[in-house]
Order: sequence, then structure tokens, then C-alpha cells
Amino acid sequence: MKMRIPRLLGAPLIAMSLVLSFMSTAARADTDAELAQEWQYAWNTYKFGQVADPLPEGRARKSQSISIIINAQRPRVFKAYSNFENHIGANPFLERVVTHYDKTKNEVRTKNLTAIEVIPLETGPFTLNTHAQQRLNLERFCYSVDSWSTGNIVTHQKITFESLSGARTRVTENLTFETTLDQIDFTLSQGVLAHQGIQQVLKQRIESGQL
Repeated sequence: MKMRIPRLLGAPLIAMSLVLSFMSTAARADTDAELAQEWQYAWNTYKFGQVADPLPEGRARKSQSISIIINAQRPRVFKAYSNFENHIGANPFLERVVTHYDKTKNEVRTKNLTAIEVIPLETGPFTLNTHAQQRLNLERFCYSVDSWSTGNIVTHQKITFESLSGARTRVTENLTFETTLDQIDFTLSQGVLAHQGIQQVLKQRIESGQL
């Protein structure tokens, strides 16, 4: 049976988290220790830190890049943008981010984390946990993220920060989504919309001095 997608907050707006919510579970509060165990299980089982080559049968991968110019200097933009705590509110469903591991070695900061989203549906709230590893290159002003979400959707991201004249910064997100053949086009389009919405909110917060 095809489930109707409710209109929640206007565009950006059928966010990626809403797409995935159809395969999630009723809202519940996992402890940090439980989330850490879930993260390790997903890392070991789905190997989301690797780019599968060749792809397993029945799966597909598609990529798209999006950019935005923020009127602030690169160090400030990088610090604010790369902190996923600042994405709370920018992603309308994101409620908290739990960090399981955070270490820096040779100017690369590695963070293992879980993003907890709660999606309001007509049948009640649903919780979606996205397990991710973020690697920040503090010297080159860029970071990458590999993640796994409910429904066995894997995402690979590379985000770069380019200094422009006039104390501006161009942020480019190179996004790759991997899922089943029948869901890949929808996952790509809605994932890109979600990321564009987050970009706009972060731009406003940084330029206003909120971040």
C-alpha cells in the first residue's frame, strides 16, 4: 500500500528524514550507550565507511553537488557549518546529535556520531537514527561524512570551503546516495532538497551573527 506523504513545513521540505521514516520505528528515547552499540553494529554490518565496488545486485548510486555563498570568512564558516549541533533547527526534524568518539590526529578530527530525528506523521511521531562518521581536515578546511540510515540508505559527502573576495566563502557539498534501484531517484531528489534547505538556514544564522 502506498503511503501518502503529509505536507509538514513547506519546501525544502519533504526532507530526506521523512522519506526514510516509512521504514523507521515508533518514537522512543535510546540511551547514549544504546546508540553507540547501534552505531558500531551498523559500521560493522553495512560498512558504510566504504564505497561498494561493484554495487550489490538491486542497488544503485547517484551523485549531485550543491553550492552556496556565505558572507563570512572561511574559518568562521567552517567552524559553524561543520558542527552538526548547529544543524538542529536547520533540519526541522533533528532533535539531538550524540557523539560516540572524537579524536584529532595529524590535523584530521574524526567523529563517530548518531543524529536523532523525530518525524511527525499522522499516525504519530517516528524516530530515525542516522549513524555517521565525520572526518574534518582542519588544515584544508574541508570535511567528509559517511552515513547509514534506516532502510539501508548509505550517504557519502565531501564538503569544501573556498575563500572568495570580499570576506565570502563558497560552500560546496558533493553528495552521493546509495539505495535500492526503485528508490534512488526519489532519494536523490529529496536528499538534495533537504541539504539545500539546511544550507539556507545556516547561511542566515552565520550572516546574522547567530553562529
